Amino acid sequence: MTGTSGESRERRRGVIAGVRARLLTALSGDPDGTPAWVRELAEGDDIGYFPEDGAAWAVHAGVGTMVAGIRALLMQALHPGALAGVHDWSRYREDPVGRLTGTVRWVICLTYGSTAQAQRETARVGRFHQRVTGTYRSADGGERTYSAADPELVEWVHLAFTDSFLSCHQRWGRAIPGGADRYVDEWATAGTLMLVAGPPRTEAQLRGMLDGYLERGILRRDERVDDVVRFLRRPPFRESRSMSLAYRVLFASAVATIPRRYRRLLGLRRSPLPVVTATRAVLAVTERALNAGPRSQDFARRRLRRLERPDAA
Repeated sequence: MTGTSGESRERRRGVIAGVRARLLTALSGDPDGTPAWVRELAEGDDIGYFPEDGAAWAVHAGVGTMVAGIRALLMQALHPGALAGVHDWSRYREDPVGRLTGTVRWVICLTYGSTAQAQRETARVGRFHQRVTGTYRSADGGERTYSAADPELVEWVHLAFTDSFLSCHQRWGRAIPGGADRYVDEWATAGTLMLVAGPPRTEAQLRGMLDGYLERGILRRDERVDDVVRFLRRPPFRESRSMSLAYRVLFASAVATIPRRYRRLLGLRRSPLPVVTATRAVLAVTERALNAGPRSQDFARRRLRRLERPDAA
């Protein structure tokens, strides 16, 4: 009996280890979740832009981010200028995992890194954005030029990101230290670093600025939006039936958290299945897998504990 029980535990550990490796490969490009930029979180000479265990730390450590990433991409696609930049310059089709890893790297380094690491990461993203230019057809039918540095585009991307990560954490995460307004206010720092002129500071301001784009007729649906939606529907883990099924649940939940007026513009409907509840189960397994080893915030805590020592200077 003891041997059977021990074998069962070993099998469970093996399954969890396999899930963790696949998740970390997608999120960080490394099956152990410790590429050089994660290890660098333990380095640096200051606490960084965000307080330990503050609102940004809590939201970005929550497993609701698994849904938020999909939701943010869907929302960002509604702005024809932002979508044109992705369509013309992103390698998301050829290397979707690589693009995901690049985005995760930026979020993690800003949230948990020293100010020097965060600034280097922001500069890396900025250098790529300097090349992102082109033309797109706006919602009124006119042709416009765009640049990834356009104030409207960087603002929309920031709004869609902040709203998605906040909404998904409110649905599946734990309490936010200081509440939703504190998260929006803290993450405004990231917006400022990415040259957003006036990032929102409260949840109400965030939602009002988002709705302003819809009310001004800036957002639109076209064949490119439909193409992105089709692409995002397809699970990136096709070699694993269980991971593919989990992704389908997360996609359906991402859609469920988008307000109806935006869903309608995306051409999406809520699933009649209880996907929000099913997502709790998927995220519980995800959290267990990720917590089976060190996470990004653990490396950041090493830096913070080192800085607290009397000899830190």
